[in-house]
Amino acid sequence: MEFTGGSLEADHLCVLVHGLWGNPNHLRSVAKALRQEYSEDKLYLLLAKRNSGSFTYDGIERGGERVCLEIEEELESIQKRGGKITKLSFVGYSLGGLVARYAIGLLEMRGVLQQLEPVNFTTFASPHLGVRTPLRGWHSHMWNVLGARTLSMSGRQLFTIDDYRGTGRPLLAVLADPESVFISGLRRFKRRTLYANAVNDRSAVYYTTAISKTDPFADTTRIKPNYLRGYEDVVLDPLNPASPAVPKSIKTVAEFTSTGLDYLRNAPFMLALTVFIPIVVTVFLFTSVVQGFRSSRRIRLHESGLAGIQIQNYRSPIWIRELRGTVEDVYENLNNWQGESYLRASDDENDDGSLNTAETQIMALERKKSHPQFPTLALTPSQFMMVDELDKVGWRKYPVWIHKVGHSHAAIIVRNETQRFSEGHVVFRHWLKEEFII
Repeated sequence: MEFTGGSLEADHLCVLVHGLWGNPNHLRSVAKALRQEYSEDKLYLLLAKRNSGSFTYDGIERGGERVCLEIEEELESIQKRGGKITKLSFVGYSLGGLVARYAIGLLEMRGVLQQLEPVNFTTFASPHLGVRTPLRGWHSHMWNVLGARTLSMSGRQLFTIDDYRGTGRPLLAVLADPESVFISGLRRFKRRTLYANAVNDRSAVYYTTAISKTDPFADTTRIKPNYLRGYEDVVLDPLNPASPAVPKSIKTVAEFTSTGLDYLRNAPFMLALTVFIPIVVTVFLFTSVVQGFRSSRRIRLHESGLAGIQIQNYRSPIWIRELRGTVEDVYENLNNWQGESYLRASDDENDDGSLNTAETQIMALERKKSHPQFPTLALTPSQFMMVDELDKVGWRKYPVWIHKVGHSHAAIIVRNETQRFSEGHVVFRHWLKEEFII
């Protein structure tokens, strides 16, 4: 890729990490935007490639180890050629944001961050809280159960049903533990910024990409978006992204007619879905089984040290202090816990006994905090704790409203150069002008 690398004059290394099923080309537009803003003498770009394609099935932990190794090799290569990197930044897209957070913990553990100046950490549409749906219903339960088992280890970690290194806790909870090297390393960065799609992101919805307990965009007919000046219709004001909308009067005949025509226009599409969805689901499940088997083989090679990485270098203790042996640190049966879409005062009456004492206290506290206008989502106890601990680190959070496409996950980083994704360039402009520090 023509935008990678840099000159030996550059003292700032920026690492770009792609998402699930991704490859470095997915971040081509991000790299291009950075290069247009900063020359090769100012900024050195590394687009991580060892975790490409189906390798992303292998889990956040192994992906982070691969990225960490790539960074160390690149730093060594630059030094051998006469350059000297003194600053480090990260850009993570989708799953890549979690992989980057894991790699940061390893760099902290290995003393690399102590030798550099960590500057920017930015994520675009990254599911920091995982991808478990907070909704009740057979389809939601099926998604939480089936989805976790179709993406090998990455799926288990994204749905928080894994047990990280025998701690009894999911990896994402450990990534947010204030006693871990992951949070210690993340704190070192001068600026932590995230961009989250407010609507139409079917891969990673707003609450998880924005590290939020609420979703003010759940019903867009009831809110009025507030945009940042100069970035109208795309980047929302982080301090006041949405206001209650003025209630509309009764629909006119013309509006009813328009709605009816929309249904008629969509009828052929809906009919096609009923035919093709069973086929697509069957193919997806078959592919998942195949990729899961291949991922298991790669994981065995990785763990045995036969995949080109000496894992003993990355498996040192990740805790700053010893784990506290209290009940608050143990998260069990989270996969069986399902709540309503929003927390309600009556929920405690329906407790099925699957939560331990600490988790029950967490849920009771979150119910009290819930506000009628933007009620608290029915997340799991571990997700609530993730939000609290990650917010303590400090983030600059920007909701993004993509209008031109029905699936905004790719548009936010202009994954392809198409007019439909043009609003992603507005996101880039805001990021580079207002957030990125050189």
